[in-house]
Amino acid sequence: MGELDLSENRFGRVAARKGQPLKLSILVPCYNEEESLPELFNLLEQVMAANGYDYEYIFVDDGSVDDTVAVLHGLRERSDKVNIISFRRNYGKSAALNVGFSAVSGDAVITMDADLQDDPAEIPNLLKRISEGADLVSGWKVDRKDPLNKTMPSKLFNAVTSKASGVKLHDFNCGLKAYRRNVVDTLNIYGELHRFIPALAAWEGFRVEEIGVRHHERKYGQSKYGARRFLNGFFDLMTVMFVTRRALNPLHLFGRLAVVLFSLGIIPQLYFFVQWIMGEGLRVRPIMLVGMVMIIVALQMISIGLLAELITSHSAGNSTYALREYSVRGTSRPPAALGDRATLD
Repeated sequence: MGELDLSENRFGRVAARKGQPLKLSILVPCYNEEESLPELFNLLEQVMAANGYDYEYIFVDDGSVDDTVAVLHGLRERSDKVNIISFRRNYGKSAALNVGFSAVSGDAVITMDADLQDDPAEIPNLLKRISEGADLVSGWKVDRKDPLNKTMPSKLFNAVTSKASGVKLHDFNCGLKAYRRNVVDTLNIYGELHRFIPALAAWEGFRVEEIGVRHHERKYGQSKYGARRFLNGFFDLMTVMFVTRRALNPLHLFGRLAVVLFSLGIIPQLYFFVQWIMGEGLRVRPIMLVGMVMIIVALQMISIGLLAELITSHSAGNSTYALREYSVRGTSRPPAALGDRATLD
């Protein structure tokens, strides 16, 4: 137990050689969870002891206003495996995950919520799929123990997100997930993009899978998420769609919009121009004004697309892909363009 083969993935990174113990990082964002944390910690300790993992805990307090921080320091006194990151105010789950990702030291990372609705006993099942070749395994709350006012909007959100992103998952926002280390090293989560982590990882070329997990009713407190998160979620989906599908060629998107607007705007102008050539007097008409507005907006779209292309080419050359890891096969040394970041098989 506790030995997983993480030596193969599509980026060629060696996370843990077969026969060596897995170093596991458990990342738990917390917000006003003083009652649930001791029980969650005990459940996690049971799973860690039963499977013999080498592990660490990273609890990220997201600006709690109850005694969550004091409880976490109490857990720290019980175990030196506990690491604590505390925000001065509430920044949101994405910020907590992003900071936590930068702090992990394990070969694999488990994320889960602190409210006891995620079952720590599912961790070995998630890691088994990682050892079989997945880069990210997302939980699917098959029998979700939440009221209808949460489950129904969530089903709609997941269906739309799956269709729009092309990633076939039933539950994008399940807090219980397992990652290879290089996945969390690659992702940059901000705003409220934690809902779209599987889509962002899939766009980066990682293998994303899903398994059914047990889900429990909330035992303490109440949900920290209001109805507005669903509306925000669809705005974030638009962000993800643009970032993932148009990040490298923004002019293609803005150019197509410009062509459509310019075509719709020029047609009435040509009609009135022909009428003028034939000797008919011109006068300002609403359709003429609408056409002119469309042409002006089309020119602005082209300008925005060109500016976006300049920004994209600059950032891609300096940071975005220069810092990616690649596997170079069949060569004696990495190409000069990749430098020391490349790895040889």
